[in-house]
Amino acid sequence: MSVTIGRAERIPAGEHVIVLLGDKFNPDGWGLSGDEEKYVRDQLKKENASQYLITVNQYKRWLFFQKVNIHPSTENIPENFRRAGNRAQALLNRKKIDSVVVHSDLKDAGHILAYVEGMALGNYQFLKYFSDVKKKKNSLAKIQLHQKGLGKEVVEALQIEMEAVFLARDLGNEPQSYLNAVQFAKDMERHGKKAGLTVSVLNKKKIEALKMGGLLAVNKGSIDEPTFTVLTWKPGASKNKKPVVLVGKGVVYDTGGLSLKPTPDSMDQMKTDMAGAAAVFAAMVAIARLKLPFYVIGLIPASDNRPGMKAYAPGDVVKMFDGSTVEVLNTDAEGRMLLADAMAYGNKYDPMLMVDMATLTGSASRAIGIHGMVNMGTAEEKTMGRMKEAGEKTFERVVTFPLWEDYAEDLRSTIADVTNLGGPLAGAITAGKFLQRFTKAPWIHLDIAGPTFLKLPFHYKPAGATGTGTRLLIEFLRTLSRK
Repeated sequence: MSVTIGRAERIPAGEHVIVLLGDKFNPDGWGLSGDEEKYVRDQLKKENASQYLITVNQYKRWLFFQKVNIHPSTENIPENFRRAGNRAQALLNRKKIDSVVVHSDLKDAGHILAYVEGMALGNYQFLKYFSDVKKKKNSLAKIQLHQKGLGKEVVEALQIEMEAVFLARDLGNEPQSYLNAVQFAKDMERHGKKAGLTVSVLNKKKIEALKMGGLLAVNKGSIDEPTFTVLTWKPGASKNKKPVVLVGKGVVYDTGGLSLKPTPDSMDQMKTDMAGAAAVFAAMVAIARLKLPFYVIGLIPASDNRPGMKAYAPGDVVKMFDGSTVEVLNTDAEGRMLLADAMAYGNKYDPMLMVDMATLTGSASRAIGIHGMVNMGTAEEKTMGRMKEAGEKTFERVVTFPLWEDYAEDLRSTIADVTNLGGPLAGAITAGKFLQRFTKAPWIHLDIAGPTFLKLPFHYKPAGATGTGTRLLIEFLRTLSRK
């Protein structure tokens, strides 16, 4: 747990405080001297006042005043608060502050929640493998929110959601030397059951009995067995009879197989090729802890992809779970192979909606970079719109690509039903077009390849695994449950 979030009924004497300011500065109640009040007012007049915290040292405590741009013309006000919160946590850690109260007189409680969200997300660290953890560990450990009318349940929900992101990031940062497919399933079983999920793990023998040819083909070069994990959240008061099925790509490490990847800026980051699975799993944990009244199933096919002695090869024909055949043109297009099996398996639940999430293509990353994810599908426009709205609210934005039938031409095979690789253009779309074949339900595809792993921090997203998609799925499912 990177930070504990709670609600303060009052501000304890001597506690460090961040004061979120609106258009007006009210000095009452903060014990400011005349000089301190003048200093704050002078700082607030500066053009870039919203870019830093105005700091007052009262000896027994620090007071920080934060002005955030909430003008109606602002592109995304909650994101402004998240980024301001991230800057705040960085300052608090430099000052070795371990606990702070964030106070707000702003009418919209969403502002303080977004601010603390940015603080918590930016404060995250993955220190498991360092020998000098005490030196590297951030000091900030506790954040309390103080605002009139702010409910305890809302603050508890924020804590749960932040812990879900931390879980997804932890899993994404783990090296394959620890997190192979079997260990991944064990971790999902442990965390899932603790949260209240029903967890079923299918081993290799069961996967073979199901004839999941795509998953088994990807696993052929590995010394570790594949797993297929089924996570179920079905509360008694669920509002939907048919479930939403979430499918996450769980490639715990991807060398590219015989179609070997180069190492720099490619294979060296492939421990995070299971980021889609991590986000799906973490979101499932969160909705169970939040007791969302919604029936949801998570499917996680997992394996590494290696060029071992029995590895599947370009030119092979693979028979999939649904009985169709795939001509393999590139073993580095492996994610769609195991996803396709999982999606075809998901049809048996007769879902109201299927959503897959995957670090699927470099094409998606090249198209929109680290700032969003590629989205396409067959779900009705209203449902696609809700996903887009969830993306705007969480700032895990989605960009919808077309899924025209023309793209199916690029997947034609001369010896099988379909190839696993399209042409040189529109790779993100042809990958989606391939997956479309394997679901009978309304479907949304999310290619999260761009923002899932960063070399350098970007605001409250750390270097390494970012947990992208976790908050998006939680918000999307929350919205669906309300509708």
